[in-house]
Amino acid sequence: MNAGDGRRRLPGRATAGKSAAAHRPAGARRRLARGGGEGPLDRLTTRGRLAWLNSAGSRIGTTLDLERTAQELAEFTVPRLADGAAVDILESVLRGDEGARWTGTGVPLMRATALCAVEELSSLEPTPVGETTTAHAEEAHETLLHSYCLRQGKSVLVSRMRKDDFRKVAPTESAAAKMRAAGVHSYLAVPLIARGLLLGSADFVRGPGRPPFSSTDLALAEQLASQAAVYIDNARLYGREREHVVSLQRALLPRATPVTPGLRVQAEYAPSAAHHGVGGDWYDVMALPGGRTALMVGDVMGHGLPAAATMGRLRAVARTLMTLDMAPERVLARLDLATRDLEDEQVATFLCAVFDPADSTYTLASAGHLPPLLLDGQGSAEFVDVPVGAPLGAGVIPYDPIRLKVPKGGNLVMYTDGLVKSRHEDIDDQLDCLLSAARGLTPEALEGGGLIGCAPADAARFDEAVLLVATALSVDPADVREWQLPQEGRAASVARSLVTDQLAEWDLEELADVFELVVSELVGNALRYGNGPGRLRLLRGDRLVVEVSDTGPDLPQIQHAELSDEGGRGLQLINMLCRRWGSCRTVTGKVVWAEQNLPS
Repeated sequence: MNAGDGRRRLPGRATAGKSAAAHRPAGARRRLARGGGEGPLDRLTTRGRLAWLNSAGSRIGTTLDLERTAQELAEFTVPRLADGAAVDILESVLRGDEGARWTGTGVPLMRATALCAVEELSSLEPTPVGETTTAHAEEAHETLLHSYCLRQGKSVLVSRMRKDDFRKVAPTESAAAKMRAAGVHSYLAVPLIARGLLLGSADFVRGPGRPPFSSTDLALAEQLASQAAVYIDNARLYGREREHVVSLQRALLPRATPVTPGLRVQAEYAPSAAHHGVGGDWYDVMALPGGRTALMVGDVMGHGLPAAATMGRLRAVARTLMTLDMAPERVLARLDLATRDLEDEQVATFLCAVFDPADSTYTLASAGHLPPLLLDGQGSAEFVDVPVGAPLGAGVIPYDPIRLKVPKGGNLVMYTDGLVKSRHEDIDDQLDCLLSAARGLTPEALEGGGLIGCAPADAARFDEAVLLVATALSVDPADVREWQLPQEGRAASVARSLVTDQLAEWDLEELADVFELVVSELVGNALRYGNGPGRLRLLRGDRLVVEVSDTGPDLPQIQHAELSDEGGRGLQLINMLCRRWGSCRTVTGKVVWAEQNLPS
C-alpha cells in the first residue's frame, strides 16, 4: 500500500481552520454563484442544469496550468453543485507522466491540488494544497470510500450519511466529528479519467440547508469530471512538452562561464511561464587567444522546439567562427549566410562583443539586437550606440563595428528582448525603465541578476529572457608590454632583444629561446607579406602570449615545404613549439599571435 493511500481532504482552503473567503479575492464567491445560471442546481430545471454543464467549457481549462485547471473545477462546482469540493491529482501526473490504470488493489500517491468551500464549512480539516496524502492504519485505509473510487475507477454516492459513514469519508475520528458538527450530510466522489487513464479524483459534500445528492447530481458530476479530466490531461501534456523544451534549451546553453583575464562575467537565463514562451534566447562566453573574451547574446524569432533547435545550430556556428579569431562584424556576416542556409528560414538577432584586457576595450557589432547598457561603476548608465545591422537571415551585409573603452569596475550589460518586452507598454518606455533600474542597483545586485525582475514586472513578462553582465577588472600594467617596431630589416633583432629582456624581468628565461625564434618568424612574415611590422605586444596571464601586427590583408597559413625549399617552414616551427597560434583581422590589417604555457 502506498504511503499516500486513503487520506481524505475535506473542503476548505490550504490552511486548516480558515475560511475559503480568507483566501479568495473579494467578490470571488459572488462570481461563483452567478456562473452558469442562477441558484443551486437542485432548484433548476433539466434545461438549466444542462446549461450549467455547458458553461463549464468557458470556466474550466482557461489556461494550460494544471493546478489552475484543478482549482477552476473546484470553484465551478461551489456553491452550485456542492457546498465543498476537493480535487486531488496523482503525483505522477503532476510530474508530467501519464495517469494510472485502476487495478482494484492499491491506491497511487496523490497530492491535494485544489480546495473550495462555502463559509459554513470553514471549520473542517483540509490537507493543505500541495501536500501529498498520507495513509493511516491499513484497515482504515481499506474502508475509505475515496480509496474505493480510485481503486475501482468508479463513482461513489452516499446520499444520506449515517454516523458510521463519516468514518468512511474522513481519515480520522477528529475529522469525522467536525464533519458531523458542521452538518455535512451527503457525499459524492468521482474519478478523473481521460484517455482511459486515471488522473485523480474530485470529492463533493453538501451541508445544512441543501438536499442530498441525487442520481441526477451524480450524472452531472460524472459529465463534468469527464470534461475537466481532458483539460487537466491537456495541461499535463503541455507542461511535459514545455519541460522538454526548457531542458533542451538549458542543455544548449553554457554550463559555466570561463575565467578570462580582466573580466568577470555573470549570466542568467529566465524561462517564461507563458504558453510557448520558451525557445530561441541564448548566450555564450568564450576565452579567445591573447587573453581576450568573446561575449555573445542572440534571440531566434519564434518559440518552442524549432526555435531551440535553430538556436543550438547558430550557437555552434558562432563558436566555430570565434575559434577562428574572426572580428565580430565578420562573425555576423558569416552567421547571416549560415542562417539563410537553414531549411526553416529562421531569423535571429545577435549581439557580439570582444573584450581586450590590455586596453579595457570592447569591439561590438549588432545584427538587429537591442543596445547594450554601459555602467561606469559610479552610478551612471547609458545605452551604447552600436550601429544596428539587419537581423541574421535577412541577407543584408555588411555590419559595422564600434570600439568602446570601459573604466575599471565598469559593467557591460547584454540582454534579450524578453527582459523588457511587455504586452501593454511601448518598447522605448520599457528600455527607459531598464535604464532607471540599472542606475538604482548596486554593483553586487547587478552582477547577481537583479535586472531580471526589474523590467517589466514579473507578472507582465511573457517571454524568456537572457541577461549577461560583464565587469571589467584591473589588469596589472606589469603583465602587459607593448612596443612599436621599426619598419626596416633590423625589426627582428629589435623584437628579439625586447622579448628576451622582458622575459628576464619576469623570471621566465627558460622560455627565451623558444620566443626568440617565434618572434623572429612573426616579424619576418610581417616584413615579407604585411608591409612591415606594426606593434609587438607581450601579455602574461594564465599563459604567455606574443602578438605582432601589420597592415597586410592576407592571413598566414602553413605551407607544405619540399626538402629542397629554402623557406616555408617558419609557421610549421611555431606550430610545433607553441601551445597554439593564430591570426585575426583588424580595422587596419591583422594581428598574428602565438601562446605558450607558463612554467609550473
